[in-house]
Amino acid sequence: MRLGTRASALALAQAQLVAQLLEAEQGAGTVEIVPIVTRGDRESAGVDDAAGALTGDGAQGQPPPGEDKSRWVSELERALAHGEIDVAVHSAKDVPGELGEGLALLAAPPRAAAEDVLCGAAGLDELPSGARVGTSSVRRIAQLCAFREDLQPVSMHGNVDTRLRKLAGGEFDAIVLARAGLTRLGREQAVGAVLDAARFIPAPGQGMLALEGRQDDAAMREAAAAIGDAETLSCLLAERALARALGASCDTPLGALARAEGEDGLLLRAWIGVPDGSAWIEDELSGAAEHPEALALALAARLELAGARALLDAAEDIAAAQ
Repeated sequence: MRLGTRASALALAQAQLVAQLLEAEQGAGTVEIVPIVTRGDRESAGVDDAAGALTGDGAQGQPPPGEDKSRWVSELERALAHGEIDVAVHSAKDVPGELGEGLALLAAPPRAAAEDVLCGAAGLDELPSGARVGTSSVRRIAQLCAFREDLQPVSMHGNVDTRLRKLAGGEFDAIVLARAGLTRLGREQAVGAVLDAARFIPAPGQGMLALEGRQDDAAMREAAAAIGDAETLSCLLAERALARALGASCDTPLGALARAEGEDGLLLRAWIGVPDGSAWIEDELSGAAEHPEALALALAARLELAGARALLDAAEDIAAAQ
């Protein structure tokens, strides 16, 4: 079994985790990890030094404004379509709303921590007025500004290690990263504070791994399902469907987080704002776990009625002007 992944340290760590799960399954056999350098990795190498760009997660959070998510997965999808790999392992938040022709999300292993974390301070309240907080995510920028308008979010790029070095070097007072990425890289000691996911709703799919394969590959679908988690997959489908329904892009300050509710229910929460944090909408809705897309469509309709479209358009206009 050939398992395709990006060539970053975080992506390789995630792929190794999936490989171990597959190998532990009866009859799964040996899993070969096939690193593939994506367009996103190559572009990151132009921002940071070429070696550093492949030592961490170049797509930490959302891609920089104006850049589409396909740059992190297109080469992997091409390898799947050509039969060069049997399954691709993605950070779920990096997967575009529409997959390549003939491809499908086969499964999602149990979700890791979904929260954002603050590195460099014990909490946002501990930061001085005007503190420089590094992040590449427009969602995080909007949420930081909504929480404290006196903070100064600063765009930053590079892998996890590069960002932590910049923090240690004094370029920032603090930085915001995904908790799951630090955990998978064994860098939990860098966490200063975990941001409350009820207030700082994370990106759709954050903390999840998505296993993508060919629609007609029944054997791979069965193997992936054996290590998948039904609850995680239902949450992922709901979060992705909400992003699609709202027409969210990499320039959209959108947070979406689903969780199980009761035995057969699902609670989906969403946050939409503008980059300067001056206006935002948040809402939540419960539904059946077996119909995650229907729940997402219903929540999207409520958000639209509350004025989400005006916020989304304003966010796109701001991104286009930058």
